Amino acid sequence: MAAPSEWPSCQDFSEFQEVLRLMRQIDDRIIHELNTSLPTASFAGKIDASARCKELYLSLKKAHTSRDKAIKTCINQSYSAVNRLREERNKDKDNLTLIKQLRKEQTNDLAVTVAQR
Repeated sequence: MAAPSEWPSCQDFSEFQEVLRLMRQIDDRIIHELNTSLPTASFAGKIDASARCKELYLSLKKAHTSRDKAIKTCINQSYSAVNRLREERNKDKDNLTLIKQLRKEQTNDLAVTVAQR
């Protein structure tokens, strides 16, 4: 499974989850991928099993790297947003809109962190 051409939106958690789900397809279908990559005895001489395994490994590695990078990018964006909102809240402690924004961002931060596991 190739990585999506765009990183998932870190603002919309449901979209982020959907993109991660798509990025995990190769992991979810690993048995199928192995079965189609490794030749049966009747095809062993016609297909280079070592090359097919290497292709599958590289594909898995690329998918894992892309997924890891997307998750870490969203965590960093959320962390920065939370810190910025905390600084603003410390300057204006009575601003309810700011407090709500901070809570929302903290919830997103938690959700992104949980998605990583």
